[in-house]
Amino acid sequence: MKTEVTIAGVTLKNPVTTASGTFGSGMEYSEFVDLNRLGAVVTKGVANVPWPGNPTPRVAEVYGGMLNAIGLQNPGVEVFLERDIPFLKQYDTKIIVNVCGKTTEDYVEVVERLGDERAVSMLEINVSCPNVKEGAIAFGQKADALFDITREVKRHARQPIIMKLSPNVTDIGEMAKAAEAAGADALSLINTLTGMKIDIHRRKFALANKTGGMSGPAIKPVAVRMVYQAAHAVKIPVIGMGGIGTAEDAIEFILAGATAVSVGAMNFVDPCTTVKVVEGIEAYMKKYGVEDVTELIGAVEV
Repeated sequence: MKTEVTIAGVTLKNPVTTASGTFGSGMEYSEFVDLNRLGAVVTKGVANVPWPGNPTPRVAEVYGGMLNAIGLQNPGVEVFLERDIPFLKQYDTKIIVNVCGKTTEDYVEVVERLGDERAVSMLEINVSCPNVKEGAIAFGQKADALFDITREVKRHARQPIIMKLSPNVTDIGEMAKAAEAAGADALSLINTLTGMKIDIHRRKFALANKTGGMSGPAIKPVAVRMVYQAAHAVKIPVIGMGGIGTAEDAIEFILAGATAVSVGAMNFVDPCTTVKVVEGIEAYMKKYGVEDVTELIGAVEV
């Protein structure tokens, strides 16, 4: 059986990757998961300077998932290059770095800093960050803003770029087309859905930030629908994510049109989820006589 998939000229040994922000930069899970088994490790968001993140509490459990308002806390690109990249280089897996920023210049600075790092196979650009110059509306919530940030990042990037789309939009197909038109090499979706929880006994918000990003099994039907729409709106590859906890979940995304998938919140429930998904996809292929996993991409019958 052939489990390899190719995205923007980069070949992954299998279609299973980690969702940014749920797997650290690999080191945190390495005693539970053999990173060599994964198609790629997608790192936590990396900014040009250290970000302290949001005030606590910033995580809350909800039915079928969780809310988080971490605020992309990270030590910055210099620490990342000094500490995390050397660690990941030890493993036979592709490295995809998630990039965050508050202005276009922030993104460009990180992208340029990572340009000389040959171990980095691709860059995933997190456009769900608030755009400071646009009144804190996320880059990924307006098609023209998404087009502009994609075009500018692409101008400076040496690695292929994956634009990570926000689901908090009216038309995901329009956003996918905007990113493709601006030069994106691939798309990943969905990022978290904006949600809220109130503690009725304390009459206070469960998160200090009031709102947070919802992830987990409850969002999967929304994610599958959006991946299907995006994959049919563009010609570039799509990486699907949102509530994946089993191989069956992953295959559903692939049948909808995803070339690869990412496991996110379920890493917190079972740190071995990624490898179980890899093994489950292989078992599914054996059961149904699928010789090449790419045969499944977009193969849902209409």
